[in-house]
Amino acid sequence: MGRRSSAVVTGIARDDSDDELGIDDHPWEWIYPQSEPSDSTTKRKRNSQHDIIGARMGTFECYVGDCVLLKAEESSNEAWVAIIAEFREEDEDGDKAANFLWFSTEKEIRKSDRKRTDFLPNELYITPSCDVNPLASINGKAIVLSHEKFLQKYPSGKVPRNSLGHKKTFVCRRGCNTRTSTYTDEFLWEDVYSGKGEDIDDLRELVEKGTKSTRKRKNREISKVEADYVAIQPEHDDDDNSDGAAPRAVSTPRKKQKTTRVVTPSNRKVIVKKALEFTPLATRILSPSHHQSSPFQIARAQLHVASVPSSLPCRESEFSLVYSHLEAAITDGSGACIYISGTPGTGKTATVREVVSKLDEAVRSDELDDFIFVEINGMKITDPHQSYSLLWEALKGQRVSPSQALDLLEREFNHPSPRRVPCVVLMDELDQLVTKNQSVMYNFFNWPGLRHSRLIVLAVANTMDLPERTLSNKISSRLGLTRITFPGYNHEQLMKIIQSRLEGVPGNIVESDAVQFASRKVAAVSGDARRALDICRRAVELAEADVKAGDPDPSTPSKRAKAKTGEADKAKSSRGKVTIATVKRAINEATTSPLQQYLRALPFASKLVLTSLLVRNERTGLPDSTYGDVMEEMNRALVLDAGSRRVNLLKHGANQDSSADISTRRGKSKPVRPAGISTAAVDLTGAGIIVLEGQRAERPSKIRLAVGDEEIKLAFRDDPEIRALGIAF
Repeated sequence: MGRRSSAVVTGIARDDSDDELGIDDHPWEWIYPQSEPSDSTTKRKRNSQHDIIGARMGTFECYVGDCVLLKAEESSNEAWVAIIAEFREEDEDGDKAANFLWFSTEKEIRKSDRKRTDFLPNELYITPSCDVNPLASINGKAIVLSHEKFLQKYPSGKVPRNSLGHKKTFVCRRGCNTRTSTYTDEFLWEDVYSGKGEDIDDLRELVEKGTKSTRKRKNREISKVEADYVAIQPEHDDDDNSDGAAPRAVSTPRKKQKTTRVVTPSNRKVIVKKALEFTPLATRILSPSHHQSSPFQIARAQLHVASVPSSLPCRESEFSLVYSHLEAAITDGSGACIYISGTPGTGKTATVREVVSKLDEAVRSDELDDFIFVEINGMKITDPHQSYSLLWEALKGQRVSPSQALDLLEREFNHPSPRRVPCVVLMDELDQLVTKNQSVMYNFFNWPGLRHSRLIVLAVANTMDLPERTLSNKISSRLGLTRITFPGYNHEQLMKIIQSRLEGVPGNIVESDAVQFASRKVAAVSGDARRALDICRRAVELAEADVKAGDPDPSTPSKRAKAKTGEADKAKSSRGKVTIATVKRAINEATTSPLQQYLRALPFASKLVLTSLLVRNERTGLPDSTYGDVMEEMNRALVLDAGSRRVNLLKHGANQDSSADISTRRGKSKPVRPAGISTAAVDLTGAGIIVLEGQRAERPSKIRLAVGDEEIKLAFRDDPEIRALGIAF
């Protein structure tokens, strides 16, 4: 994605922090023009920000057009240098603030191949970047001179340590756009800026015209993005994977890790050790002719779910939505939170990765601002709090513990940084990152709303209403209204996906009717593209096995053999191709696994427990439920089949106690506890189908599925006993 920013100091090192402002914390006061009109109407309008010419804190004063130092961090002796462009009555937090035009040091030029090498030790570059910061961040005044004036004042080229201008005097002879690493021609600072506020607009225009803009193209409409996405195929360089297996993964070069010192909020220095290096095992490299020697092998490779295609069909509109939101957030330098939901296998993660890959191509061609990308998968980390460490390592390249990373991230996102690189975070498998106090989700959804964070969070989950059902209101409200839903594929879309994978496979080994049959079967259950690809891939393997088996041994001539000649000829003609019959065999293999056979042979009570648990999970969107909640779902289902023999057997002996008779006489509806359900739940726990807390069927006991939801749906899809309850999968 974007280039990783290294953990280097980009501000101005200072040893005399707050020496001009003093040690007393006085409130800031506005300075207005001395000549004030006497009429009351003008006095009431005097507090407009256009009438503010300066600000005062104690004896320290600063005015529009002054060059000032701004604090980089409370615990460090670094500072930024900027020009006060205008004062603001209040910022977003209600504090007195100002709009600053920033200077840049040579350390902030990220593209080393375009970076100038003739910079001076105390040289700054004026940039066109502006940012609003509170007045409390001002740390004193700075002096900016041309190189000639600086040498006249300090012939040795260095500012003496005992001078008042030490660490406050700088040279500026060029403007620079830090995002494109382009510079203006050399100029005399005194000629382009006189130190007055009316020259700021001309100075900024000079820098903008003299440097290269970050965008060479006009903003495209969504329809144009869709057309480009469909028509343009990604171009690969010579060093990319051009064998059709997978496109080049977007990554950035890393510097060799060194022992780094991290300053924690308690000012204790923590030594981060060098990461362990392991000698990689020898890897055998296979030539394409080895695994692509036949049409069957080519088809199996392209139908594999791990094979990344050059484009994602049937997801053009979703691609455009994600692309436009991300591009706008990166260009504006603002934070954003996008919630992406959809059932498994609908291309959510693949679409996001494709969008980020396209955006990275725009960065490399100087059409988009630089950005950092990090992917956090809830299934790949053992503790949700490890996501803090992953994010901090992506931002700064440092490995710290989750608690330290949380403190550092809080300071990073709450502190103003004029040229912070936007960071895009893909949070996949969001439901696995939910903690008891929901702190991880709260922080990741709260940071994008901070003014200086420039954090863009893409939250991907399988449930559309997960924030409302699982997260508290304070977290779900931070997701905003930017939500994108990926619907399940229909059979036409699945056909298009499979056929796009089979393009270029010689021999036409997969018949179109077989593809349509597999697509309709999968679309009727879940619309999962991965399952459709698995079925077709297994069908290709079966067809390849039939070819390798060859013709059977000739049988003894007989009347029976003569009668079967027509069938044998028909089977021989279809051998070597994937037909509807081949797909049926593949589907039967998937549905006749030992697990499927066990589920279908379960008694009615066990089926009722699994079905009620599955319905409860889909109703709540949570993987865990209580045994009492499952019993309530069960009673609701039994009402629809109340007169059947199976339900009567379950209810036999359940209401024999006197309390049940009394409640019945009074007309109250008491939930029935069917007989044998508790035993069925314990048996399912012993078989590894469900997980029951303490292996006790009690109402508060936690219960969840230990197998996939699709396995239960596939086993009970055509079960007449389940259909009699009004439940259809």
